[in-house]
Amino acid sequence: MNVLSESEWRARQAAHRSRVERWTEPHRHRRFHARKHPVLDFLFTYYSFRPSRLERWQPGVGVALEGGEEFLARSGFAATPRGVALDPAALTPKRRDTAEFVLALLTATASRKPRLGCFGLHEWAMVYRAEQQQVRHADWPLRLGHAGTDRVVESMPIHCTHHDAFRFFTPPARPLNAVQPQRSDQVRMEQPGCLHANMDLFKWAYKLDPFVPAELVADCFDLAVRVRELDMRASPYDLRELGYEPVPVETPEGRADYVRRQRAFADEAAVLRQRLIDTCRDLLSWADRHEAA
Repeated sequence: MNVLSESEWRARQAAHRSRVERWTEPHRHRRFHARKHPVLDFLFTYYSFRPSRLERWQPGVGVALEGGEEFLARSGFAATPRGVALDPAALTPKRRDTAEFVLALLTATASRKPRLGCFGLHEWAMVYRAEQQQVRHADWPLRLGHAGTDRVVESMPIHCTHHDAFRFFTPPARPLNAVQPQRSDQVRMEQPGCLHANMDLFKWAYKLDPFVPAELVADCFDLAVRVRELDMRASPYDLRELGYEPVPVETPEGRADYVRRQRAFADEAAVLRQRLIDTCRDLLSWADRHEAA
């Protein structure tokens, strides 16, 4: 058991909150004024981790907090002779199943080579032959208009392996995809070059809250924000008014730029994915030890 003094954990707690408030406070401000943001809202609406939960710090398993009695008001913590720590009983059978699934998914994804030729066309397939009222971000214009967007979709092969992106394809776009990923295919098909798979590292981190250290959750969120920005810069929407210059994947130069950025994110995500894999393994081993004792 690693023991943190009260001054140590309070410093980490304050640093974590200060770090994530750069995202949570603007989101609250937009929500208060009923302003939508086509890029950043996704991090708080598609993903179900509330801003207040993102701001909340926890140390992860195997750490006791001196003077940490305030954590006893939170679910999953218990008093120990060395300080307040996570309670092994909080890892219920259902939550253990989640940890085992996340470990299997991330291990399988990490075992594959990144596929870097999708060019972000999933966002284009989500508006292919769609009526204006069906477009997800209807308040924002399409850079090439509806006809130009449709021509891009029809002119390039689409190979999206991520079920949660594919399920938003318009019905006419679905048959154009090289594969038809289902939820049951997730462990078999996810690959480490996929922008959505790399954004989802944030989801897998918070699905195991409070057992994942808050700093790792924040690292995954930080990556998700930046990947989301590329996702939408490469989309058919014109978001220059918000400061997002397009990555024009309809051109050879834009595709080369996209692949370069996608590869860099894949490399960065690989490190976070391994940290989450290690965290899942440590969590399951920790639970086994306590169960055996």
